Amino acid sequence: MISRVVLEQPMKRKIRLYVHIPFCVQKCLYCDFLSWHDSRENQARYVQALCREIRACRGRYPARVSSLFFGGGTPSVLEPGQMAEIMEALAEVFSFEMDSEISIEANPGTVNLEKLRTYKKIGLNRISFGLQSAHNEELKALGRIHTWGEFLESYDLARQAGFDNINVDLMSGIPGQTPASWQKTLCRVLELAPEHVSAYSLIVEEGTPFAQRKLNLPEEEEERRMYEMTAEMLGSQGYRQYEISNYALPKRECAHNMGYWTREDYLGLGLGAASLFDNQRWNNTDSMEEYLEKSAHPEEIQVCRENLSLREQMEETMFLGLRMTEGIERERFQEEFGISVEEVYGEAVRRLEGLGLLQADGGRIYLTRKGISLSNQVFVEFLL
Repeated sequence: MISRVVLEQPMKRKIRLYVHIPFCVQKCLYCDFLSWHDSRENQARYVQALCREIRACRGRYPARVSSLFFGGGTPSVLEPGQMAEIMEALAEVFSFEMDSEISIEANPGTVNLEKLRTYKKIGLNRISFGLQSAHNEELKALGRIHTWGEFLESYDLARQAGFDNINVDLMSGIPGQTPASWQKTLCRVLELAPEHVSAYSLIVEEGTPFAQRKLNLPEEEEERRMYEMTAEMLGSQGYRQYEISNYALPKRECAHNMGYWTREDYLGLGLGAASLFDNQRWNNTDSMEEYLEKSAHPEEIQVCRENLSLREQMEETMFLGLRMTEGIERERFQEEFGISVEEVYGEAVRRLEGLGLLQADGGRIYLTRKGISLSNQVFVEFLL
């Protein structure tokens, strides 16, 4: 079990950890993440290299871990013992807060009761299932490996194992989908009462199989209806939309993602993982060969390192912070940058208010409902 040590002189600084597991059973047709299917032997080699990287971080990041997220790929393809090895290495190097959120992404059909109980035993307390749709024909169109029935089985097993914080990922705007089928997906998921729902719209990325096909996608107006339907249906059941694509029951917001949107320090471990620390940004190499050879020397696998300028920090603060429905806190901006939001972005704020896309009151600046649906148009206004 992971150790949550209370230090005699607790470190005030906090950090969030991300661990990348690049393996999956089968790559989905829309996926452009760094992931692929691989042998058990190569997965084991990767876990060993990952543990070497983790242990090489000892003393480099003097901060308490406030959240940990295992992403991928599909982290749940690893054997239970391999996850325990990784958690043991993390516990040796980092001090975790008593209430730290520890999440793992899982695909339906890749977990069993033994695996889920191991997760709980070693300290995981949140699981995120990639459902996407409650309709088997839509899942097949996405290239998903599971059915609605297999999702239900995995969800039930997670509850049996003691998980009381479950997220369900959904996707709108997928081939063959209609507002009616999306409504049915939402109804089926709401019957399960997960603590959190992430509802994303399909983006067809270059280099994916979807980019090479002519897809039967919903019309733009249909997508807009689906988005509004999501907020209405989830809101009626007590879910608060706290970010453009995320909804949670009270006090069940994803702490890890909140850290990203508020630009807290985070450390990415594993192949291709991104980090932000002391306003320096870098990525780990995406070459598996290089990672396996050099992971014990983190400085040798870090690429694209850059120091963020004050301008870049302010830009990120605005377009990441505005993703959240509570928006930007004026006082916090002033404290961090020594200048008011109005002095830097007053003209843009006034223009967007006039268009009904932004609201500025009560010490905060946040998107309106219209602004949320046109968020990309808003964000570009804050690039200096």
